Parts: sequence; C-alpha cells; structure tokens
Amino acid sequence: MMNCVIIEDQPPAQRILKKYISDYGKLELLEIFSDPIVALDYLKEKEVDLIFLDIHLPKLSGMDFLRVLNKKPLFILTTAFHQYAVESYEFNVLDYLLKPISYERFLKSMEKLEQINNQKSKTEKSILVKVGYDYISIKLSDILYIQSDGDYTKIITPDKSYLANHPLKHWKDNLSQTLFCQIHRSFLININKIEKISSSSLFINKKEIPIGRKYKPELKKYMSL
Repeated sequence: MMNCVIIEDQPPAQRILKKYISDYGKLELLEIFSDPIVALDYLKEKEVDLIFLDIHLPKLSGMDFLRVLNKKPLFILTTAFHQYAVESYEFNVLDYLLKPISYERFLKSMEKLEQINNQKSKTEKSILVKVGYDYISIKLSDILYIQSDGDYTKIITPDKSYLANHPLKHWKDNLSQTLFCQIHRSFLININKIEKISSSSLFINKKEIPIGRKYKPELKKYMSL
C-alpha cells in the first residue's frame, strides 16, 4: 500500500481529504501538515509516495515547495484557483484538483495513481538490446530516452549511450505499454525522467529535447492534469 501526507493549512480541506483517503482505502495517511516548513523537515527523514499539496500556504507557497524539495514523490495539487495548472506542468505533478473537491473527482486522481503504479512495475523490467554482435541487458528504468540515428537508435542512460541495431519504430512498438512516449520523429522518452516541460520542448538530464506538434496529443495523455 502506498503512503501519503497532506500539506494543507485549512482544517475543512484537511478533513475532506482525510475522509476521501479513508473511504478510498488504498492509501495510508501518515501525517497532515499545516506548516510547509515542518513538512519539509519531515520529508528529509521519511520516504513518502504521494503528497496532497495546497498551493496557497503560509510561509512557503505550494509552487515554491515543489522547487525546494529535493526528493520528488508524486504530487496532487489542491487549490481554489485554476490559473496554476499550466505552471504545474513544469513539476510533472500527477493531478490538479480544484476546490471544492468532489469524491468523484478525487477518484479520478486515484485512477491516475493506479495507472502510474502499473506502468512503474513494467519499467522495472529489463530488455535485451542487440549492440553490434552482442546482446546487452538494460533496465527500462535506467533509460532516459531513445534517439533515432538512421536505421539505428541511440539508447541513452545516465552513464552510457548504446547504439542499437533497431529503428525507433521498433522501440515504440515494443515499449508502448510502458512509460515511454514518442514526442518527436527522432525521440522516444521515459516520462519518469522529465525535469521540465515548455511549449515546444522538454528537458531530461539537462538535455533539451524538441516536442513535435503531431506528438503533443500523445504526450498530453501521459501528462494530463
């Protein structure tokens, strides 16, 4: 069972989220914080899977909280104001809930959470990649992105690049049920590795990768809020 915390300074909103989490029954609520600074200290010592984060908080806004937190669990943002939705894309948040939050809308967030969990279990697998005359085992979770290089592809990991004897279409067809998404005719990326998204590109491991116009709908399916 995944665990979670609530960072919210309004008691009514705290009570609603607490009840929804209890009714859902598949999350363990560890703590509720009214003060984001206290929450930051807690998260330095405790591993948390999911954070329900209010945007309007005392001392430190929810958006600034996202910027300063080193460890990045999954986030569901909660707010009464819709104008932060676009900015929140930068932080790869799971969902964006507008207050007052209905239980039906909460459950849609949980559906996204379950999809992420299912996809994550698949990315723990490894693939055998033909590199020259040899086959090399690479964990899917280690792959940052795959780049087309003519009839070949470069498989990029944090430590090494592999030139594989397959075109990009091969990887798209075989990795379509995991967290890999084609965002350009030359790039297939690991959604979990995105650091930042802008209107026409995204960044993985500090590398800017273009987003092709025809591929934006596919990316939005993975990143939809």
